[in-house]
Amino acid sequence: MTGVALLFACAILSGAPAHAQSAPVELCTIEESGLSELSGLASDGDSWYAVNDSGSRARAFVLDPRTCEVRSQRTGDSDPYDVEDLALAPDGALWLADTGDNRHKRENVALHVLDRNGGSALYRMSYPDSPHDAEALLLDRAGVPYVVTKEPLGWAGVYRPAEPLDPGRTVPMERVGSVSLRATKTPGGPLDGSMGSVLVTGGSVSADGTLVALRTYTEAYVYRSPNGDVLEALKGVPVRIPLPDEEQGEAIAWEPDGSLLSGSEGGEAVRRVAGADGDPSAETATDRPAPSGGDGDQAQPATEEGGMSTGRALLFAGVIAALLVYLVSWRRKRS
Repeated sequence: MTGVALLFACAILSGAPAHAQSAPVELCTIEESGLSELSGLASDGDSWYAVNDSGSRARAFVLDPRTCEVRSQRTGDSDPYDVEDLALAPDGALWLADTGDNRHKRENVALHVLDRNGGSALYRMSYPDSPHDAEALLLDRAGVPYVVTKEPLGWAGVYRPAEPLDPGRTVPMERVGSVSLRATKTPGGPLDGSMGSVLVTGGSVSADGTLVALRTYTEAYVYRSPNGDVLEALKGVPVRIPLPDEEQGEAIAWEPDGSLLSGSEGGEAVRRVAGADGDPSAETATDRPAPSGGDGDQAQPATEEGGMSTGRALLFAGVIAALLVYLVSWRRKRS
């Protein structure tokens, strides 16, 4: 019985072979002083959109992807507390995730929405349990926002509004899931050791809603969502893409061509990972030098080394619990 259980547990932890991607390739460097603490990126292919995690006014910068130069800005009248991520809606509106809370003391968090025509809206939300620090926003193709918390033990909570957003009142959120990530040896980030590899610092959903990306200081995790269901995607086994040697990587964004953009604080270059959507026609890891360090140069399924989905983690725990119950019962019968 023990051998069978161990074989079953190993099967749970294994994943399908990963597709290959390019190593992260440096593009341009954002020189704008107002983006020295880059915390969120988005792209529509023609422009990049970026936010800083400080400032006294809701503001997003529109950048030239070829040079990283600022083309224009979008602003709102609200005064954010700590903007930590950015999402681009199908209608072109920019959603700023004012969800940072390092001290876990905020009574509510906010979403600042800046539309194409200069209009803005402010939506406040509250957690159903306790304050959380959160740096990732996932906006699905129906316009439903999901907030993913930043947890040092790797079990990030997933929350969404329990009611329609209303600019006139604070709307409660509900916890609808969690994501389990495991520590890696990929170098980078502001923290010593491997803790930074499990702290979720950004998120992005592709324009068609079929791909979801979460990032930590050192990795990106890609989840597939064929039907556009973010929650269903997060239950799957992601592909892990190492993003080594970023000083404080917090920004991640899908490009329309299936590439991922990665950005860091500290005036570092924005980097691109081609083929992150698994398109076999994209350039592969053999086309570029492999990234330095880490415990795997190519993307890997987030299994025992890189993390596993909540559903699989719970299933694994259930198998172990059932095995323990069986062994206790067996020993009692023998005594």
